[in-house]
Amino acid sequence: QLQIVESGGGLVQPGGSLRLSCAASAFTLDNYAIGWFRQAPGKEREGVSCISSGGSAAYADSVKGRFTISKDNAQNTVYLQMNSLKPEDTAVYYCAASVRSYCSGYVPRDVYYWGQGTQVTVSS
Repeated sequence: QLQIVESGGGLVQPGGSLRLSCAASAFTLDNYAIGWFRQAPGKEREGVSCISSGGSAAYADSVKGRFTISKDNAQNTVYLQMNSLKPEDTAVYYCAASVRSYCSGYVPRDVYYWGQGTQVTVSS
C-alpha cells in the first residue's frame, strides 16, 4: 500500500531546530520530486522546499538559509532540517510526492500523494 508518513514535529523555542522526516512505502521516493508544504491556522497551504529526483533543491524565500532539504535513498526518506526557527514557522508540515521527477521552483507540481502532516510549533 502506497504511503507517506511524516514525523519529527513538535514544540521548540524560537531559535531552535527540528528535523522532519518523510518516509515512503510501496514506492521509491528517489524517482520523484518531493516537496514540503506547510499550513498555518487561517492561512492557505504554502510551498516550503522541493528536491528533484536528481537531488536539486530549492526553497521559499521565507526559509532560505535556515531550512535544508535532503534525502537518504537507502532509507527511502526525505528530510527537512529546520534551524533558527521563528514563531511564524508554526504550521502543520506536509510531505508531498509529485508524478514528475523535477520541481517547479520550490514546489513539486502535479502532486499525487500527500502525507498526513506533522505539527511544528515554535513558541517560548
